[in-house]
Amino acid sequence: MALNAYPVEGLNVVITGAGRGIGKRLAIGFAARGARVGLVARTGAELDMTDLEIKHAGGISHKLAADVRDFERLSGVLDLMRHRHGAVQVLICAAAIQGPIGPMHKNSIKAWADTFETNLMGVVNSCRAVVPKMIENRRGKIVILAGGGAATPRPNFTAYSASKAAVVRFGESLAEELRDHNIQVNSMSPGGAYTTMTDEILTAGDAAGWKEIEAAEKIQQTGGVKPDKQIELACFLASEKSNHIAGKFLHVDDDWKRLETAQTNPDLFTLRRLKKS
Repeated sequence: MALNAYPVEGLNVVITGAGRGIGKRLAIGFAARGARVGLVARTGAELDMTDLEIKHAGGISHKLAADVRDFERLSGVLDLMRHRHGAVQVLICAAAIQGPIGPMHKNSIKAWADTFETNLMGVVNSCRAVVPKMIENRRGKIVILAGGGAATPRPNFTAYSASKAAVVRFGESLAEELRDHNIQVNSMSPGGAYTTMTDEILTAGDAAGWKEIEAAEKIQQTGGVKPDKQIELACFLASEKSNHIAGKFLHVDDDWKRLETAQTNPDLFTLRRLKKS
């Protein structure tokens, strides 16, 4: 992929969940393409490692230690980012946990609540912290990471899939609120990639179900979706080339490049049900 296909050089980008997994992939990818990246994570050692990798490669990053569940702390570290480099122009919400695995009636209610607190309220808190300044500046991009179960049923992962469907609908609704302020909100599904969540599925065994185990084993063997494919879509949604795109839910395997030069039916690439012809 050409590094300048979707220019993000010089942008102030904040990525939550940047300590590991896909959030870390995106943080490294954006920094390699010249963005100034604010790294939000709650685990210090993981945050240090991402920051170190970016700086060793010549990128610009800043550690913003915070838990997305803590709105006051999150707002505070984002203020630091603003004081150093100016307004946050791009927010990428990647922080998430997998939550309980197994039949819903055997899940812990507390584990369910914790999943929604991180996966949904973490996104809400992050958006709430940056949107006022984006409105003031009449400019902003928000990219929300969805995941398996957001678009189709995912048995034995009910908390995760429900929380991810919720963030997609939240993103669609927020996009409509912010459309007149020149702020675009979209969701992206990064596809299956090898992360700690893969190991959690394999460890869960039968509770996850044979289809999930089979898919996780394949991802473990192949590594899953390549980082460049995920970074390319995220950069498109963060760049000016997607200024006409808002309220969409795009998968890395979708034919999303056709959106570069054309609008689509409003019901395409969304959670809305198809209407009868």
